[in-house]
This record gives sequence, structure tokens and C-alpha cells, in this order.
Amino acid sequence: MAKILFIVGSHRQNSFNKQLANEIIAMIGVRAECSILDYTDVPILNQDEEYPASEAVARLRASVAAVDALWVITPEYNASYPGLLKNVLDWLSRPVVRNDYATPTVVRGKKTTISGAAGKSAAVHARKKLAELLGFMGAELFRDEGTGVALGGESFGSDKLIINDEARKAIQEQVDGFLAFVG
Repeated sequence: MAKILFIVGSHRQNSFNKQLANEIIAMIGVRAECSILDYTDVPILNQDEEYPASEAVARLRASVAAVDALWVITPEYNASYPGLLKNVLDWLSRPVVRNDYATPTVVRGKKTTISGAAGKSAAVHARKKLAELLGFMGAELFRDEGTGVALGGESFGSDKLIINDEARKAIQEQVDGFLAFVG
């Protein structure tokens, strides 16, 4: 059974994107083993403190190395993805051994897909930039920019992720396609 690790680009307790991750995990059901990455203790990337890697960074890399695939879910801040998500991806893009650029990083070749929930934009700008970054890092992307969910006033008023039928169908298609892609 495939193992999929979800990386959610928000630490907010009731984040719409965390809710979206949970919706996707429910859609996947028993077809894969899913978990959500906790990276609240990962420090800001600082080359002065890069080697040896902190316990949090080592755990981050081990979590990614132990799975078959990644599902990155991002909000959109100022037409881009959040800095905390960029920081995690920067750590994952770095060599595990100092100056060893020949050994693949834990992300290179990892089957990856992207989703995002945001206002009217459905996180399209963040997803596009994230696809560019993940492609540069060597991730094997499914559906390039993935699938977005546009949030309406009802979601913002209730703090609950409300997905319309069209978006739910698109996410279900992404789930089914990604599971086939992962194998």
C-alpha cells in the first residue's frame, strides 16, 4: 500500500488547507496510508546552522524519505505560497551531507501533487509557483499545478471548508489519478 505524506502550508489550527487535507484523506480512504507532516519545530534555513542538521530537520527528511508520495496543500498569500512552506521545501532541497550534490535529495524523484484552497483565485498563483519550485527541486509532478478550491463568504464566515460539487469532483479526479500515478 502506498504511503502519502501531506504537507500543509499553514499552521493555523482550523486552516482551510488542513481541512482540505483531511477531506482528501477521507476520499483516499483505505487505498493508501496517509499522514500529515508536523513541521512546527523546523527552524528557518540558515547555512551557518545547516550541518549537522537539527533533530527537527533530520526528522523532516526522514518523514519524506519514508513515503512514496507527497501531496502539498497550500493557501495563497499575496499571489504566492506562504514562507513557512517555502522554508520546509528549502530544507528538503538541500544535500543531506555537506557539499554532496551528487546524492539525490529526499524530494528528487518523489511523486508529488498540489492542491490549494483560497478565495476566488482557488490558490492558482500559489499553485503555479509551487509547481515551478517543486519541478526545479526534481519532484515528479502529477497534473502540474494540481487542483484548487475557491472559498466563498460562507467558508470565511463559518471557518469551515465548504467545497462545491464541481470542486469536489475535481479533487476526487485528482485523488483517483494520483493514486494510479503513485501505483
